[in-house]
Amino acid sequence: MTSEAVRIPADGAALSGDLVVPGAARAVVLFAHGSGSSRLSPRNRAVATALQHAGLATLLMDLLTEQEEQVDAFTAGHRFDIALLSGRLTAAIDWLGGNPATAALPVHLFGASTGAAAALTAAAQQPDQVRSVVSRGGRPDLAGDALGRVRAPVLLIVGGEDHEVLRMNREAAARLQAPHEIHVVPSATHLFEEPGTLEEVADVACRWFLRPARPGAE
Repeated sequence: MTSEAVRIPADGAALSGDLVVPGAARAVVLFAHGSGSSRLSPRNRAVATALQHAGLATLLMDLLTEQEEQVDAFTAGHRFDIALLSGRLTAAIDWLGGNPATAALPVHLFGASTGAAAALTAAAQQPDQVRSVVSRGGRPDLAGDALGRVRAPVLLIVGGEDHEVLRMNREAAARLQAPHEIHVVPSATHLFEEPGTLEEVADVACRWFLRPARPGAE
């Protein structure tokens, strides 16, 4: 298993990332963190570790520059800028396609909170590159019209006690044309802090990413 800090060019910026590639990796999962978080999100890193043990490469990256993060901490303006965030993800998808360690690997996306909307938008923009999408406690509704253009299979994971977000996920799922499922984690709240709930997230996400490709899919 190799691990390295990387810099990803996007819109004239250089974004920090952590790339981990297990031996004989089967695919790579690009993480999109949620509101006010970063590549150091403990929940996303816990999920990433589980995926790595299952033979999946992972890329956790900052979607904002340090200066943008400082501004966002006061204004919260960038964290809901789905166009900006999805643009950063598409740049990272392109970077993975040009990186020797990941160029041959199918790309999957894992988004949390507002990062889920960015992931779905990026999937709509790059249907030939994105194999599937998983959302954890996400806001897929913020993807807007992009929902209807997503072609990759989508798994929406929501806590059973996260009632408002569950409602929004069900409404967003009704707008998806792609194959999709909603997985409700019983007793979990928005941050999946309850014992065993984050482990369930990692398990169902891993199984989703490792599903055989649909007939006729690349």
